[in-house]
Amino acid sequence: MAKNELKILIGLHRAVNYIDKQSLKIFSKYNLTIGQFGVLEALYHKGDMTIGQVQEKILSSSGTIPLIINNLEKRGYISKHTDSKDKRKCILHITALGKQLVEEVYPENEETIISIMKHWSNEEQQQLANLLKKFGDEINGTKN
Repeated sequence: MAKNELKILIGLHRAVNYIDKQSLKIFSKYNLTIGQFGVLEALYHKGDMTIGQVQEKILSSSGTIPLIINNLEKRGYISKHTDSKDKRKCILHITALGKQLVEEVYPENEETIISIMKHWSNEEQQQLANLLKKFGDEINGTKN
């Protein structure tokens, strides 16, 4: 019999994989990958950011981010320019076309995620959110 820790890990992986698969069905209709949508969504909600900041926000590896950014730029969804304060850094900006796309895709994806979460009661959702926040705070050293 697996220990509770392993059961939790497997359960988290299965849940995230299932949600990713459902989101990917939506993103595919718009010819987007999960990473591409993550970049667009981060820029849409947080504003202009450096490549490193976006990478940190979407939890992407450094190997995939240049490809994601180049593909989004080719399609006219983002633009990039050199930071005037530090020429080594690139600032990413979501274009009007990119904003329009996020405004189309985001609500559909949000609705799907909310629907998936209906498997838990509101109380269970709050409990899970609190437990995950507590875990995140503890591993990131931001425990209150």
